[in-house]
Amino acid sequence: MKHQKPSPLSASYFTYMKPHMLWLLLGPLVIAAGGVLEIFQTNYMAHIVNTIKEPGGLTDDGVMSVILSDGGKMCLITLAAIVAGILGVILLTNGSMRFGSSLRSGMFRAVQGFSFENIDKFSTASLVTRLTNDITNVQNTVVQTLRMGTFTAAMLLGALINALVISPKLAALTLFSVPVIATIITIIVVKGFPLFEKMQQAIDGLNTRVQESVTNIRVIKSFVREEHEKSRFYTAVDRLCDVSIRASSLMVTVMPLMQLVMNLTTAAALWMGSSMVQSGELEVGNLMAYNTYIMHILMSMMMMSMTIIMYSRARASSRRLKEVLSEQSTITDKEDAVTAPVTRGTVEFKNVSFRYDPHSPDKVLDSVSFTANAGEVVAIVGATGSAKTTLVSLIPRLYDVSEGEVLVDGVDVRDYALKTLRGGIGMVPQKNVLFSGTIRDNLLWGDKTATEEQIRQAARDAQAEDFILSFPDGYDTVIDQGGVNVSGGQKQRLCIARAMIKKPPILILDDSTSAVDSDTESRIRQSFREHLKGTTVFIIAQRVSSVRDADKILVMDAGRLAGIGTHDELMATNEIYREIVESQQKGVQD
Repeated sequence: MKHQKPSPLSASYFTYMKPHMLWLLLGPLVIAAGGVLEIFQTNYMAHIVNTIKEPGGLTDDGVMSVILSDGGKMCLITLAAIVAGILGVILLTNGSMRFGSSLRSGMFRAVQGFSFENIDKFSTASLVTRLTNDITNVQNTVVQTLRMGTFTAAMLLGALINALVISPKLAALTLFSVPVIATIITIIVVKGFPLFEKMQQAIDGLNTRVQESVTNIRVIKSFVREEHEKSRFYTAVDRLCDVSIRASSLMVTVMPLMQLVMNLTTAAALWMGSSMVQSGELEVGNLMAYNTYIMHILMSMMMMSMTIIMYSRARASSRRLKEVLSEQSTITDKEDAVTAPVTRGTVEFKNVSFRYDPHSPDKVLDSVSFTANAGEVVAIVGATGSAKTTLVSLIPRLYDVSEGEVLVDGVDVRDYALKTLRGGIGMVPQKNVLFSGTIRDNLLWGDKTATEEQIRQAARDAQAEDFILSFPDGYDTVIDQGGVNVSGGQKQRLCIARAMIKKPPILILDDSTSAVDSDTESRIRQSFREHLKGTTVFIIAQRVSSVRDADKILVMDAGRLAGIGTHDELMATNEIYREIVESQQKGVQD
């Protein structure tokens, strides 16, 4: 099924319903027709009773003739109503499922288009809940509203008209129950919405606990914290259970209250109707029919109330979905964005400052300026928290600068089309991520058109082929979720190979060789010089041995560029760099 791509993402739900309106309109109409057919059955039943009870009566043959004639019509109408009900539900279910699929796809596209700043506003667990549970709530409410709404509206209108035709006096009595039912529904909706809001938040909390526990199971076991995590999980479960019980307890009060109103209304109508029958003002068959109409009217109102209650829960989910759909990415393409590919790989920072929070007075990066010429190896060193990762994140526009400019090949990165800019940059992030699939599948992320030889060459350059071939299935070895079936060093080398296969003009390595030994790291750096000639390489590293041979070394200190030069130049002129080198040498000697 092709998914529509509504634009903008903040559009209303109608945008996602529109492609499936044929299903969503035709289904309810067919269901409504089934409701009307059910009303007609009552008219034939009343006719049978009234005919049999006529003064003078009928012969046995006459009675049988009426029963067969009207009863046969009732059977046909019932069959038609059943067919209409089934067909309507099939059509409506098809439409609602397609709507849910389009909405879920739109949500996923919205999240994929988010900048890091946008994503930081939502927890991973919350986004999972919104993409699954919340969308399911909205989808189910749409189908139930259209299904029950049209069916009950048709039945309510038909039953009310027939009841008025039979006896306006009795119909007026029935209408007294309407404000009572409306009051009950209003009270429950007002009190129920906050509970449903808390329920969805509790589901977020539970998903967070599950995600953290499953993802970090090895850490939990290594620190023997199973009981602690169980306790946190049970707390989340109890919170969800508690708020669910409170919400359900409120909702289940609807049925008894509605049933009470229905029974009282029915009893009053029968009491008044029996008097009217005795006085000859009303026929027995009509009283029976009227009683059926009352049941249809009150049952319709009950079904509507349940739909409104379901809407109350979906309203909480809908608000959470619209928060995501209305979130505008802080990083987007300009209308006249540059689409010419990055070729040289020259990178220039011009007086760059950056804040994660635009309203914060504190700068994460402060007035950073330097130039990385095409083909240079630029190393970045500094203490933890000195904004090294933040610095390189500005090159592929994972964040936008607060002040200044970042230029790639002389063009401000904000003027590039995102696809073009990031297509010219290979990045191995600090947190190495592998996806479910084979090793070959993961390497092809770098270049889906790569040949087998290119795949193998990239693996050799990253010093990964030896351990890959040690697996029975080689490049077809399946990587478990998160890459848990390979070691940290193996994961790093696979991520490096994935970036190298891209042959990008700019390559960023964020502490990506921390889990490999110095000899392996040296061979990887040698492969850069041999097979990535012309590529501008940025290396963030903790080990001085990893950066000693770099063309330029940037020394970061608390978000400022504290020094720039070669290893020898910095050893002679930069105290911070010299302290870093001496501390590592001392550690080796000790």
